[in-house]
Amino acid sequence: MQRGFQRLLCNPPVALDIRHQVSCAQRSFTSAEPPPLSPPSSPAVRLRTYQEECIQSILSYLRKGHRRLGISLATGSGKTVIFTQLIDRIEPCQHGATQTLILAHRRELVEQAARHCRAAYPQKSIDIEMGNSHASGSADITVASVRSLTSGRRISKFDPARFKLVLVDEAHHIVASSYMDTLRHFGLIESADPAHTAALVGVSATLSRFDGIRLSDAIDHIVYHKDYIDMIQESWLSSVIVTTVQSGADLSRVRKGLGGDFQTGALAEAVNNAETNEITVRAWLSKAADRKSTLVFCVDLAHLTALTAVFRTHNVDARFITGDTPKQIRGERLEAFKNQQFPVLLNCGVYTEGTDIPNIDCVLLARPTRSRNLLVQMIGRGMRLYPGKINCHIIDMVASLHVGIVSTPTLFGLGASEIVEKADVNKMGLLKERKELEALRERKVNEDTIADPRHVLASRSQRKITFTDYDSVYDLIDDTSADRHIRGISALSWVLVDESRYVLSGQNGEYLTLHTPPTCSSSRGLFKVWYTQKIAKEAYQSGKCPFMRPRLVAESETLTDAVHAADTFAIRRFAWQFVQHAQPWRKKPATEGQLMFLNKFRDTDDHLKADQTSKGKAGDMITKLKFGAKGWFGRLEAAKRKEGRLQGRVQEAAALREREQVKVGPLE
Repeated sequence: MQRGFQRLLCNPPVALDIRHQVSCAQRSFTSAEPPPLSPPSSPAVRLRTYQEECIQSILSYLRKGHRRLGISLATGSGKTVIFTQLIDRIEPCQHGATQTLILAHRRELVEQAARHCRAAYPQKSIDIEMGNSHASGSADITVASVRSLTSGRRISKFDPARFKLVLVDEAHHIVASSYMDTLRHFGLIESADPAHTAALVGVSATLSRFDGIRLSDAIDHIVYHKDYIDMIQESWLSSVIVTTVQSGADLSRVRKGLGGDFQTGALAEAVNNAETNEITVRAWLSKAADRKSTLVFCVDLAHLTALTAVFRTHNVDARFITGDTPKQIRGERLEAFKNQQFPVLLNCGVYTEGTDIPNIDCVLLARPTRSRNLLVQMIGRGMRLYPGKINCHIIDMVASLHVGIVSTPTLFGLGASEIVEKADVNKMGLLKERKELEALRERKVNEDTIADPRHVLASRSQRKITFTDYDSVYDLIDDTSADRHIRGISALSWVLVDESRYVLSGQNGEYLTLHTPPTCSSSRGLFKVWYTQKIAKEAYQSGKCPFMRPRLVAESETLTDAVHAADTFAIRRFAWQFVQHAQPWRKKPATEGQLMFLNKFRDTDDHLKADQTSKGKAGDMITKLKFGAKGWFGRLEAAKRKEGRLQGRVQEAAALREREQVKVGPLE
């Protein structure tokens, strides 16, 4: 299902207001500015509206005396076009300062920038400083690899007084030591005369740092920001559809690296296994086998090798490119992929930045990440326009969905746990805005899609891929307890009291028990419903059991049928207002009697209060205590302590997300 983009891959929800404020500020800002300076040298280049707005914003800040500027533009927005067209618009900061330096950190970026400059300025001299290529130091434009430039004394031939502009591509790297050394050489870190110092303009699709290092050490102001929502809405980028897949990989023990993302070795160990790789390839075969050009992102070289082999095992012509692939083979393989001669190209960290492969119509994210910046970079590979390309399908293997993971839905302001299938931006936006309406669909979706709880309770070795449609039950994913699962099937207040028993209590002490068959059994087994009736007071004999012998009232091969049979029986025997879980009384504060009973099992300094739990929830807890014993309650308490630790990780993750927000204005 394909839908037009009306909204865009964006920052988390708080950034939406920022984007609106930014766009308004830019409109009022540009309307007050004087007309552009001299047009670019190449009249054949027709800038897009936002590209011209970006250039005008830079020029305005420079006229106000600001010298170290950053611009944030989505992948595919033509950042290279903008900064090459900017060159002739910049006035010399002093007599004789006419040269421009363009810095990048990878060969592809250097070569790409040089090609654009030669096309835009055929009359200018253009040198490359990289590897065995040595620039003269006097060219009109020098495009340099920052590693080569800072090697030995190669930078010494560049006279800072002759430069009017220093441009940095992929500027989120700008605070790395090699960049800082270069900026220091050109007087852009400490300068006694800023007015006569070259202007610095950094360009990036992710102008923020996940690791917390301050970009403000190199850039003073972000002067323009254009995000994916605007770009897609205005048809400057390809639309996308998104499918998230729970691979089941366990990331709970994967530690964070120095930069805040997962440690590569530990992540690879968790993700690179036969089961997860098989699920990944099966997901692609199920959802995107008809795509012509799929780019796959892997964790490390071993993961890339193993995943390539699984693709080929399924008769898919999959090839890979790594940093060690010989240059000639790398070029031939990439050219063949661009010509759609084979459908799947796997890489590991090679094509996250500065890659122009517009024919990519599917991106398979086989590596989980905690970094929004990395996620944006990977997804951005598939968002360039290309003839005949309707959209790009993002397949996101979201692993275990634990706190800290960022997945494609998080770029739309949704939770990382949202499972979507072929959802376009408009549809995900509607999900965010109409969350409450989605909850109303929960019961029907449960009945239609989850007929057998053994899929939920299955061991890891029996795990199956579960694709959840966009209209699916996201609350059920967020709350993994089986109480929510069974209440999506039944309108009654069933409570899970141990791993294989649900209990529904009546007002007079009678109760129904639903037994689920053991998951380890080789036979299919049956779901059985037992009714236990309380003995009437007048017939009860002291010292005897107050209950009659349980009797079987229903059995079925599926949980849904068993629950429906049990509900039919319960409605005839129990008071509806007591057992129906949507009754208003369940939302009222817990009674004093309930609290007294529950607090007998809690520490004195941890007693529950009426405003901390509802009457319905307290009743469910009492049922668990009565039928699951203190050991079950102890496990609940352990889960509570775990939740406290989890909350700490939530706060830490929120702090990391805050670092990645991009706002127009001064950097702190």
